[in-house]
Amino acid sequence: MCGIVGVLGRHEVSPIILDALKRLEYRGYDSAGIATIHMGALDRRRAVGKLINLSDLMVHEPLRGRSGIGHTRWATHGGPSVANAHPHRAGRVAVVHNGIIENFRALRAELAEKGASFTSETDTETIVQLASHYLDEGLTPVQAARATLKRLDGAFALAFLFEGEEDLIICARRGSPLCIGHGEGEMYLGSDAIALSEMTNRITYLEEGDWAILTRNGVQIFDAEDHQTARPLTQINAAQARVDKSGHRHFMAKEMAEQPAILQSAMASYSGVGEGGIDLPEGLDFARADRLIMVACGTAYYACQVAKYWFEQFAGLPVELDIASEFRYRAPVLGPENVAIFVSQSGETADTLAALRHVKPHVAQVVSVVNVPTSSIARESDMVLPIHAGPEIGVASTKAFTAQLQVLALLALRAGRARGKLTPEEYAARLDELRAAPGFIAQALDREDEIRRLTEILAKARDVLFLGRGVMFPLALEGALKLKEISYIHAEAYAAGELKHGPIALIDKDLPVIVLAPHDALFEKTVSNMQEVMARQGKVLLISDAKGLREAGEVPYSLQMPTVPDIIAPMVYAVPAQLIAYHTALHRGTDVDQPRNLAKSVTVE
Repeated sequence: MCGIVGVLGRHEVSPIILDALKRLEYRGYDSAGIATIHMGALDRRRAVGKLINLSDLMVHEPLRGRSGIGHTRWATHGGPSVANAHPHRAGRVAVVHNGIIENFRALRAELAEKGASFTSETDTETIVQLASHYLDEGLTPVQAARATLKRLDGAFALAFLFEGEEDLIICARRGSPLCIGHGEGEMYLGSDAIALSEMTNRITYLEEGDWAILTRNGVQIFDAEDHQTARPLTQINAAQARVDKSGHRHFMAKEMAEQPAILQSAMASYSGVGEGGIDLPEGLDFARADRLIMVACGTAYYACQVAKYWFEQFAGLPVELDIASEFRYRAPVLGPENVAIFVSQSGETADTLAALRHVKPHVAQVVSVVNVPTSSIARESDMVLPIHAGPEIGVASTKAFTAQLQVLALLALRAGRARGKLTPEEYAARLDELRAAPGFIAQALDREDEIRRLTEILAKARDVLFLGRGVMFPLALEGALKLKEISYIHAEAYAAGELKHGPIALIDKDLPVIVLAPHDALFEKTVSNMQEVMARQGKVLLISDAKGLREAGEVPYSLQMPTVPDIIAPMVYAVPAQLIAYHTALHRGTDVDQPRNLAKSVTVE
């Protein structure tokens, strides 16, 4: 969600922090700010809107100093305004904060009684006022920061900057990610490694409950019980952490185009001497599992919905699927022979991480499918399966979705072999079908010009309906989500067989209905539902293969996809869903990469 950067440097830090914040723009934000210390004095600049507004402000009102903290804010408590923007300041201390302080109202009332004067609507200002209060009571900066941390309930990543302390930043994490970068006579702090990639490739990830004291000479890390501890130093591939559009108009366009290469590379990363030429982690035990629990949010949840079909079809393994934000609150029944799979692009999704922590003591194994193998979800899992998609900057997930599907398909096939539901020959044949996915996805991407023309009609719609059956139902849900996210058109998705149970009342001549229907075992049933839509003058766009389009007869609009094996159909049909959303958004002139109100990484509940 929000972005944090901190620098104790040898040069002026404002331009360095601003540049690092730009690398965090993909997270989504509505205001930004920087605080520095120069000749002992603490000062700050804040602006609403894009970082260019902050950059313009700092041209006219320069901010000097070789020590500083910066922040991009996505509004939670209090709307976007300069007063609510970070860094917040009270007296001799400034703070930047990701997360939510749950007890801020009680703390705010307590501080107000002691004479504190609040100037914002945010929970974060409570932190800085509390730290300032402790400084006024005579505590040192380190003591004041630690005393403040002990009073906070909720999820947070924090960085404190103190007036008169040009060689000190204090930081902490509880529930929100934070990492420390190591330089030569310099130290850095960031919400993730991407922010720090131009400054260093040596990263230390703080663990849950850690807090740290940064100086230019290094870092002291303390755990939640205040015991000094050591955390491993990780060497990251700085080149992979750097991001650019590679000549594309948007990151989303680049990431869609990367999908064939990403899937081919990811498949190669799992190739080896294992059965069928595939190596998966040792100790993955599906044979003894009596149930599979799958938990995720958003697009990752739809990937799990597809995988539910695969695990039950190929492995005969019962699957219980839940949205992470709901999972803990329905008192799920867990068993010692359950295997739990958590799927998250960032590996930092707050609800998914909380669900993982709830489940872990009660199940046989916790497996994570993530794009960031150093993330919190990965580090707290028994087993990690990276999707190898590389940095995904566009808020609307594209390549991560298809890469998640690929890894989940591998897992489902492995489960089928382990449980004796697939013969070696069947297993090998399915793997060969998976290996063919990149080529078919490339063919789907070649239909972009035709999709662009079709979306001229969609761009004028107020509402759009997506329909699908079987594995195409989750794809319909994903297509509707993509369209909502970046074009701001209201879109819904239904299992096509549910049409008569209510949604058919929506059908009229002005409603576009997108039907995802490869010629599979459910094709005739889906077409029957589609005919009901056309009988009521619905504007149907049928997406199918050559045989499907031929058998469906005349439809208002159609889009031909390649004929593909069933197991890779969800990956291939994800492409037109993505391109439809992208080109509809372009026609409507919306911000494709950073749609309003959305953040890439949701690190608070």
